Amino acid sequence: MKAIKDILDQQRHLFQKGGKYENFYYLFEMAETFLFTPDHTAPTKGVQVRDAIDLKRLMMTVVIAMIPCLLFGIWNVGHQHYIATGQVASFIEKFGIGCYVVLPMLLVSYAAGGLVEVIFAIIRKHPINEGFLVTGMLIPLILPPTIPLWQIALGTIFAVVIAKEAFGGTGMNVLNIAMTARAFLYFAYPGQMSGDVWTYLGGATPVEGYSGATALAVAYDTSVAGTRTVEAALGDSWYAGLYELKNLFLGAMPGSVGETSTLMVLLGAAILIVTGVGSWKIIVSVFGGTLLMGYLFNLLGLNEFMSMPPHYHLVIGGLAFGAVFMATDPVTASHTETGKWIYGFLIGVLTVIIRVFNPAYPEGIMLAVLLMNVFAPLIDFYVVQANKKRRLKRATV
Repeated sequence: MKAIKDILDQQRHLFQKGGKYENFYYLFEMAETFLFTPDHTAPTKGVQVRDAIDLKRLMMTVVIAMIPCLLFGIWNVGHQHYIATGQVASFIEKFGIGCYVVLPMLLVSYAAGGLVEVIFAIIRKHPINEGFLVTGMLIPLILPPTIPLWQIALGTIFAVVIAKEAFGGTGMNVLNIAMTARAFLYFAYPGQMSGDVWTYLGGATPVEGYSGATALAVAYDTSVAGTRTVEAALGDSWYAGLYELKNLFLGAMPGSVGETSTLMVLLGAAILIVTGVGSWKIIVSVFGGTLLMGYLFNLLGLNEFMSMPPHYHLVIGGLAFGAVFMATDPVTASHTETGKWIYGFLIGVLTVIIRVFNPAYPEGIMLAVLLMNVFAPLIDFYVVQANKKRRLKRATV
C-alpha cells in the first residue's frame, strides 16, 4: 500500500491548482480517499464535536446491511430460472445463474450513476462523496431481473440527474433517488417492469405454461374475480408452496431481485438499527400503519383483497424492503422524533390504500415513499411548531 501511496503523492501536483489536469482534481481525490484516510484535519481552534462515524462509514454500513438481500436475490434468480425450465439444479448452479443475471445489473447501475457523479463533480468543482455507493446497489435490488440493462442505465442516470444533482447533490435531494429511478422506469417501460419470469439463458421467450405473476398480482386478480379468497389463490399456485405464507416470508418466489425475502430484509434492518444508522421508529411505524389499515379494510370487506389478512401485506411485494431501506433514508425522511412516527405510519397506510384501490398498480410502497418524501419537511415543521407552543406555555406559567 505504501507503494501506491507514493505513486499518488508523486502525481498529486498534476491535479492541484495550476497543474496539467486540475479540472480532474476531484476525480483524483476520489480515488485517493477511497484507498487511504484523508490527510486533512479539522481546525484546531474552537469547540470540536467528534463522532466515530462519517459519510463513508454510514454508507458502507447500509451497503453491508443490503448484502443478505443481494446474496439471497442472486440465488433466487437462479432458483426461479430452474423452476421455470422444470430442471433440478444444485445451489452452486442456481447461484451461478443468478450471478450471470444480477452482477451485470449492479455494474451497469454503478457505472451509469458514477459517470454522472464524476461529470457533475468536474463541472461544479466539488468532491465526489460516497452517497452513490448505496443508491447504486439499491436500484438493481428493486428491479425485476429480466429488465434490459440499458433501461437500468437510463433510469439510474435520470434519477441521479433529476432527483439528486438538480437539487444540489448529496444530502440535498427531496426524493429518494432509487425510488425515483424505479418510478421513472415503471411509468416509461411498464412492460419490462411487470416482472414476468423468462428463461434467463434462453432469450426472451417465456417457458410455455409458466406463469411469472407475483404474489401481489395474484392477490389483485383474485379480488377482481371474486370467486375465492386471496389465501386460497396464493395457496393454489401452479408450483406447490410457492405462495404459502412461510415461503412468502422466506422469499423463494418471483419478484424484484432484493425484495422477495422478508427474512433477509429483517437481517438488514437489525444491522441498521444496532449500528444506529436506520431509524427503528420509522420501520416499526411503517409496519404498524400497514397492519392497522389492513385490519380496517378487513372490517369493510368489500372485496377479497380487502379481506386478505393484514400480515400478508408485510410479506408480499416490496413493503418490507421499502420500510427498511427506503423509508429510513436520512435525507428524505422526517428528522424529528415525533415526525418519524407520523411519517412511517402514513407510508404504511398509503401503501395498503394504493395496493387495494389502484387497479393499474397493485404495489404501493414506491408511490407511498415518494409522496411522503415530499411531505416529510411539512411534518417536521408542524412538529417543531407544536414543541414551541408547549414550551411557551410552560414558560408563561
